[in-house]
Amino acid sequence: MNIDETVVESIVKKVLSQLDAPQTQDCCACGGEWGVFKSMDEAVNAAVLAQQEYLGRSMHDRAKYVQAIRDVVLDQENLEYISRKAVEETGMGGYEYKLIKNRLAATKTPGIEDLTTDAMTGDDGLTLVEYSPFGVIGAITPTTNPTETIICNSIGMLAAGNAVVFSPHPRAKEVSLHLVRLINKALAVAGAPANLVVTVSEPSIANTNAMMNHPKIRMLVATGGPGIVKTVLSSGKKAIGAGAGNPPVVVDETADVEKAAKDIVDGCSFDNNLPCIAEKEIIAVDSVADYLIFNMKKHGAYEVKDPAVINKLVSLVTKEGKSPVTDFVGKSAKYILEQVGISVGDDVKVILMEATEDHPFVQVELMMPILPLVRVPDVDQAIEMAVRVEHGNRHTAMMHSRNVEKLTKMAKLIQTTIFVKNGPSYAGIGVGGEGYTTFTIAGPTGEGLTSAKSFARRRRCVLVGGMDVR
Repeated sequence: MNIDETVVESIVKKVLSQLDAPQTQDCCACGGEWGVFKSMDEAVNAAVLAQQEYLGRSMHDRAKYVQAIRDVVLDQENLEYISRKAVEETGMGGYEYKLIKNRLAATKTPGIEDLTTDAMTGDDGLTLVEYSPFGVIGAITPTTNPTETIICNSIGMLAAGNAVVFSPHPRAKEVSLHLVRLINKALAVAGAPANLVVTVSEPSIANTNAMMNHPKIRMLVATGGPGIVKTVLSSGKKAIGAGAGNPPVVVDETADVEKAAKDIVDGCSFDNNLPCIAEKEIIAVDSVADYLIFNMKKHGAYEVKDPAVINKLVSLVTKEGKSPVTDFVGKSAKYILEQVGISVGDDVKVILMEATEDHPFVQVELMMPILPLVRVPDVDQAIEMAVRVEHGNRHTAMMHSRNVEKLTKMAKLIQTTIFVKNGPSYAGIGVGGEGYTTFTIAGPTGEGLTSAKSFARRRRCVLVGGMDVR
């Protein structure tokens, strides 16, 4: 490190230490406390002013601000705190998984490089087609992935030139507000306009409705269940909906069964099955089903065979077999088994049982590490069942097979946003698989794995005559 860099680093550390000191309500423009406002109207108006100023900043500036968000999240103390706090506040998932997911969101969410330019030249001149901001985006975040969603949406939305108003889930209020403040402090040090990322001090349904109906919100992005997605799609505004899934995993007779077993247990148990991409039910060809179960038990699956215990689990974790009981969403396999009188070690990661297609555990997305297995005579019937139980969510599906023809068939028929072949579900968002990450996966509205370009408008700029040098 040379002398100039040392001086700069010293100044930055000094400013950061000052920012960490207790602040008053006037530490940001418009009365907000580092992006946190008392009312939704104040938050939106502050974001509008910020975005207007942001329009005058360069792409280099945008890149600098995006890097500031990455850096503040990746600070080890901050990373550990928000990961631990998310588990403590929501009661969902596991600390070690939150660390992975928050780090993933900070490192593998695309920035300004995602905003590619198309150019057309000819005798009539030059035409550019570029990605430009919408303005102020209203973003609804879930209790299942509260910090991960704020991180990846902040990076993508600011990279595209927008400001963002977050409406966090009330059960993730404290960690969400803490993260918004951290981001604002980092942006301030980087020289960004104040209030590019804002929220309200008391997240609620009323505040979410106020945000969605606010005339200055130009775009809505909802990450959550089918209800909130339906609501934003009915708003009359440009909307991106990242809804629920019920991802099936098919295992056929050509699969590497030993690897498939480990991949399925790892994917299903990741953050206690909170990610909507995680394996929710297995459909296995009968000839390999027993060997698959045998190998899954070697890797942390606990098989429940007693129908009475299975029925007790259904009554415990679902509401009449139609929807999950919130108190069990994101809980560990060990915890759930304890509630039905079964004691197991920490090595147990998944609760496994055999079921029929119409069983609630097959039909309902539980978001907990309970994994039913349905036997079928052949791979074609497995694929057909997978399409049915995915319920047309077009979210995620997995298949373990060496048969390229059948892999292709399932990919075409199931039409999911993510289709993982011969790997755990999380490979689909860049954990051990190629590609960028996001925690806003828009199946219902078709954007797929959202990134900066998802939050931008396509604009055409035409220069008539000249500039064609061919």
